[in-house]
Amino acid sequence: MSFTATVLTMFPDAFPGPLGVSLIGTAWREQSLWRLETVDIRAFSKDKRGFLDDTPAGGGPGQVMRADVIASALDSVEADGRPFLYMSARGRPLTQARVKAWSQAPGLVVLCGRFEGVDQRVLDARGFEEVSVGDAVLAGGEAAALVVIEACVRLLPGVLGEAASLSEESFEDHLLEQPQFTRPRTFEGRDIPDVLLSGHHAEVARWRRAQREQTTRERRPDLWAAHLANQQAKGDKAQ
Repeated sequence: MSFTATVLTMFPDAFPGPLGVSLIGTAWREQSLWRLETVDIRAFSKDKRGFLDDTPAGGGPGQVMRADVIASALDSVEADGRPFLYMSARGRPLTQARVKAWSQAPGLVVLCGRFEGVDQRVLDARGFEEVSVGDAVLAGGEAAALVVIEACVRLLPGVLGEAASLSEESFEDHLLEQPQFTRPRTFEGRDIPDVLLSGHHAEVARWRRAQREQTTRERRPDLWAAHLANQQAKGDKAQ
């Protein structure tokens, strides 16, 4: 069975969005390497006006999505062992390691919140993992859901077609990706680094590795520390 992403949302029209274009879109529409489904949460409201939110318990601004409506929408979905994710600014950060694990599952069930969020009781009762795509607050979970699904789908066998390109990406070995160049050789007075035109594959590999390390040290000290710890652990095992 192909990887299936089911999205619970108030705005099904937000999908497929960028998931429907390029190689990922082709893998879905033409190759059936994965599937995308949407569930309209409003359809499960018992209110004839379609309301699915109410005022926060204890007072405060905004509205909260009701647990009973979310539960009804979720219970209409065949889980098939898929993780339940709730896109939330307070969730655990999205990482490539988590993406790799999810990409090996039968798929994902993703809940997109709105307003002030979702009643905590349904998140706890149904075992949702809360996931954040960054330290910023969005109007809803749809954009974040697109990020998570794309990150997973691109790792599925046959979707990108060139497995070798995945091994030198950002976050592999806790390092960011090196800079990339292509023709023309000179652009606005800036040249492609000579080593990349030398034809010496070992030198190119060393240059790329050095660039990945330098970029990671400068931009992501947290990743650099994790990389050093990982290298140390590998050295200890080798002894």
